[in-house]
Amino acid sequence: MRTVRVRRRVRVTGVVQGVGFRPFVYVTATRLGLAGSVHNDSAGVVAEVEGAGEAVRRFVVAMRDEAPALASVEDVVVQALPTTAGTGFTIEESAREGGGRTLVGADVATCAECAAELADPSNRRYRHPFISCTQCGPRFTIITGLPYDRPQTTMAGFAMCAACAGEYADATDRRFHAQPIACHDCGPSLELVRPGAEPVEGDGAVQTARAMLAAGQIVAVKGIGGYHLACDASDDAAVRELRRRKQRGDKPFAVLVADTAAARRLVEVDDAELAVLTGRQHPIVLLAKRSGGYLSDAVSPGNPDLGVLLPYTPLHVLLMGLPGDPPGPAALVLTSGNLGGEPLCFDDEDARVRLAPLVDGWLSHDRPIHVPCDDAVTRVVDGMEVPVRRSRGYAPVPIALPFDVPPTLAVGADLKNTCCVAEGRYAWLSQHVGDMDDLATLEAFGASERHLRALTGVEPRVVVADAHPGYRSAGWARRHAGSRPVRTVQHHHAHVAAVMAEHGLDGQEPVIGIALDGTGYGTDGAIWGGELLVADYKGFTRVAHLGYVDLPGGDASVHRPYRMALAHLAAAGVPWTVGLPPVDACPPGELRVLRHQVDTGFGCVPTSSMGRLFDAVSSLLGVRHRVDHEAQAAIELEGLARRAGPDGAPYGFALRAHTATGPAVVDAGPVVRAVVDDLRAGVTAVTAAARFHACVAELVRSLAGLARARTGLDTVVLGGGCFANALLLSSARRLLQERGFTVLCPHHLPPNDGGIALGQVVVGSQS
Repeated sequence: MRTVRVRRRVRVTGVVQGVGFRPFVYVTATRLGLAGSVHNDSAGVVAEVEGAGEAVRRFVVAMRDEAPALASVEDVVVQALPTTAGTGFTIEESAREGGGRTLVGADVATCAECAAELADPSNRRYRHPFISCTQCGPRFTIITGLPYDRPQTTMAGFAMCAACAGEYADATDRRFHAQPIACHDCGPSLELVRPGAEPVEGDGAVQTARAMLAAGQIVAVKGIGGYHLACDASDDAAVRELRRRKQRGDKPFAVLVADTAAARRLVEVDDAELAVLTGRQHPIVLLAKRSGGYLSDAVSPGNPDLGVLLPYTPLHVLLMGLPGDPPGPAALVLTSGNLGGEPLCFDDEDARVRLAPLVDGWLSHDRPIHVPCDDAVTRVVDGMEVPVRRSRGYAPVPIALPFDVPPTLAVGADLKNTCCVAEGRYAWLSQHVGDMDDLATLEAFGASERHLRALTGVEPRVVVADAHPGYRSAGWARRHAGSRPVRTVQHHHAHVAAVMAEHGLDGQEPVIGIALDGTGYGTDGAIWGGELLVADYKGFTRVAHLGYVDLPGGDASVHRPYRMALAHLAAAGVPWTVGLPPVDACPPGELRVLRHQVDTGFGCVPTSSMGRLFDAVSSLLGVRHRVDHEAQAAIELEGLARRAGPDGAPYGFALRAHTATGPAVVDAGPVVRAVVDDLRAGVTAVTAAARFHACVAELVRSLAGLARARTGLDTVVLGGGCFANALLLSSARRLLQERGFTVLCPHHLPPNDGGIALGQVVVGSQS
C-alpha cells in the first residue's frame, strides 16, 4: 500500500516564543521523519511539515499535547499545501508578518539542570552568573521587540562564542535556539564597584560582595528586572541601617535563603506553600514565622508573616554560596532598589546616582534591563494561591477573557498600580508599577504602558480609568487619551468584575459582590469600602454598605488610625474618656480640633470603609496608632487574632434599612461598643482581635444571605484589599460555603488594587 504524502502549514499561537517551542517543533518533526521548516512571526510559531499523512497528523496532535512546559498553546490552525518533495527540516529566521500577536512569556527562575551545571566544576559554565536555557532565564525584561529572537533582546550586543553557537544550532542540545545563551567567554560579565576602590570583575566581584554582606555592609545587586538592596538579615545593625537609609519605616523586608531547608528554619511551610515557593516563578511567599529564628527583629517587625524567596537567578545562587565557598550570611534581606515611594532602579547610571546614599557598593552586570519588573509577592490560603503583588514571573502572561473586548487600555488605580491592555479574548496586565505618588512613578507607568502595547500589538481605541476625579492615574488617562473616549468605572464594581473575569463568568447572570477595602470613590461622592453589590459587567446595585462614619482630615486619618478610632467612638456614642488607647494616643491640641470636626462635620468626608474600621479597632486595642505603610494596623491586628484559639461569640453588627427601596446600612456601633466593653473588662487584645475578625466574617455571610433573599443568586464574589487578610478570607469563604454559596476569590490577580485594571477592562468594554 503506497504511503500518501501530504504537506501542511501549522500555525501555533499562545505563549510559544522564548519557551523552546521551535526546538520542540524541530525535534518532533525529525523524530516523525518529516521535512519542512519552522519560524517565529509576530503571531506565534509557523511550521511547514511534509511527509506521511499519519506522521503529519501525529505532529499536529503533539503541538498541543506535548508542548514544552513553559508554553501555553492558545490555538493550532492547520492549512493544506501542495507537496514539494523537500527533504530535511530547518529552523528559519523569524518573519515579522503574521497578522496576529504572540503571547510573551514571563521571566523564569533558574531550572534544576542549569543550577547543577552552575555548581559543577567540570562544566564550562561553572559559576557563570548568567547561565540559562530554553526552560529558564529572563524573557519579559530583556525583550525589545517581536518576534522573540536574540537581535530583539538586550542580549543583541553579546556575540556568541563558537561553543555557544554550536549549542544554539544543535537540535539535541538543551540550549537549541535559547536566546539568552551565554558563557564566561561571550558574556555578560559582573563588576563590583565601591567608592574609592578599584572595580572587581568576574567571580571576584561575587566573592567580594559576599564578604561585604558578611561584614554588615549594604550592597546594590542588579537582578533580572532591576536592582535590589541586600544585607545580612541576621545582622540587626545592618538591617536597621538599611531601614534608615531607604526610609522604609517598619514595612517588612523579604529575605532570600539558599534552599527549602533554610526556609523551614525560619517559617512554617505546608505542601501547597512549598509548591508555590519552588515553582518556576520563585515569588516572594508570605509564610508564618517560626518562633526563635535567627533573623533580626527589624526584618519584619510586628508582622506574623515573613516574605521568603529562593534564588531565582544564578547570581543569587552564587551570592548564597556554593560548596567550598567561604561562609556567608544564611539569609539576605533582598528589597527593591529605591527609596520608599520611588520607582525601582534598573538603569545602571541611574542606580549609581539614586542608590549612592543607600549602599556601600554595586554588584552590577552589563546586560541591559529593557523594562523594570519588581518581585512578585503571594501567599497561600486554604491551599489556594492568592497574589499580593503580581509581577516578575507572572507578568505579562495574559488572562483569558470570557468574551471579546475591543482594543482597550485600563490605567488601574493609584495604589499598587498596574495597567492593562486587552483585545479580543485576552488581557495583559503590566508588572507592578507602584503607588502613583510622584512624577517619577507616572513616568514609569507611561513606560510600562508603552512596552505592553509594543509586546502585544494592541492599539487601544478606548481608555478606562477609576471614577475618582482626583486619581493621578485617571488624570494620566485624560491627558493621554487624545481623541479616544475615556470611560470611568466605579472602584468596587471593578473589584468585583475583575474576579468575575478571571473565573471566566460571561456576565449573563449577576453575582453577589462583597467588596471590602480602604478607599474607593462612591457614586454619591463619599468614600466607599464596605460594599454589598449585585453586579454584572454592565452595572451594579448597591444592596448594603457599612454605615458612614466621618473621616476627619482625609488622608491624615489613614496615617493615624487613632483618628479613625475616635470617629468610630463618636459615631457609636462612646465618650472620649482618658484611658481609652486612641484618646491617650492623640495629642491634646489635636483632640480638641478633632472634637470640633466630628461635631460640626468640618473637614470631614463620610466613609463606609471596612479598611478604616480595621484601623479603628487596631487603635482601640492599642495595637497600632500610627502607620507608615498601607494596611500596617490591619496586618498587626490580624497577627494578634491568629494567635487566639476559639474564645466566645464574635461581636455583632446591626443591620438597618436606609430607605424603603435603598440599600441596607450596616451599623458598626455595636461592634465598637463591645470592643470598649471588653477592654474595660480586661479581655486581652488577642481575644478581642479574634472576635472582631470573626464578626466581620459573619457579616460577609449575613450580607450574602441578604442578597440571596432579595435576588435568589448563589454565587458570591469576594474582592478588595481586606481580603488579602488570610484569616478573614479563609473564615468568610468557609462560612459562605457552609451556607451553600459558590464562592469566587481572587486567584490569578491580587484582591487589592493591583488587579483592578482587569475589572476596568471588562466593565469599560460594556459601555
